[in-house]
Amino acid sequence: MCAALAAVNAEAVPDAPVQPARRLFTGALLAAGASAALPAFAQGIDVGKQSQFSKLVPAEDVEAAATQQYGEMLKQARAQNALGPDNHPQVVRLREIAKRLVPFSDEWNPRARQWKWEVNLIGSKQLNAFCMPGGKIAFYSGILQQLKLNDDEVAQIMGHEIAHALREHARERMGKTAATRIGAGLLSSLLGLGNTGDALLNMGGQLLTLKFSREDESEADLVGMDVAARGGYNPHAGVSLWRKMMAASKGAPPQFLSTHPAGDTRIRDIESNMPRVLPLYERAPKPERRFDPA
Repeated sequence: MCAALAAVNAEAVPDAPVQPARRLFTGALLAAGASAALPAFAQGIDVGKQSQFSKLVPAEDVEAAATQQYGEMLKQARAQNALGPDNHPQVVRLREIAKRLVPFSDEWNPRARQWKWEVNLIGSKQLNAFCMPGGKIAFYSGILQQLKLNDDEVAQIMGHEIAHALREHARERMGKTAATRIGAGLLSSLLGLGNTGDALLNMGGQLLTLKFSREDESEADLVGMDVAARGGYNPHAGVSLWRKMMAASKGAPPQFLSTHPAGDTRIRDIESNMPRVLPLYERAPKPERRFDPA
């Protein structure tokens, strides 16, 4: 742990109530996006169209709920002195990596152009990271410190979590819940929403604790590889990352892996898709600045 991590000392922060937080750095992201020429998307990963279930819930409502929950988490983390300050080396690192990935989000989801992206670091021993709908990213200090992640590995995790938001897996999960609980007879009225929209959001529960399917996790692996490779980060890091995750789990998967495919399976999937993303990485501008592990 860096000496500057006093405000994010996992030893001093209780794990259970701590939730992630992030701060706006949209201006810097927009500047990065304006200066980075997007390569052609003819090559790379193809995971097909998004699920029709996601259309049962308005994206605006899901993103608004995420923003509200995000703000509450920020407040709680700050109150517990668990929010990494803007000048913290690992906060700077995470935001620099995000600036390289975010400009490649638009091709996966046009809504990402209007998202107010945020990235923050939370002091906790948990091996966890996430991106909520609307571009709200957080890393726990535990995943950086315990796994000693290099920048390429951080980019794989960040790309994976961004992919969940871009593919709107939370919205899809809520749509499936609506179809199951409300029934096909009422589906036509759902698009009108009104009070029904509130009911759908309630079904989603806390967006932070929403569990994705194994199919969603596999898709996020592949889309995340694509985004990270276009940002100039080595996709081979996905293999070393998940080997570190498997070693850290010691038979009990950490929260980050609770619903993920088995480590060996995902490594095989990553390796089989490597020919699709290596050309993207090879022609992408590489980061001028590299950071040390936490």
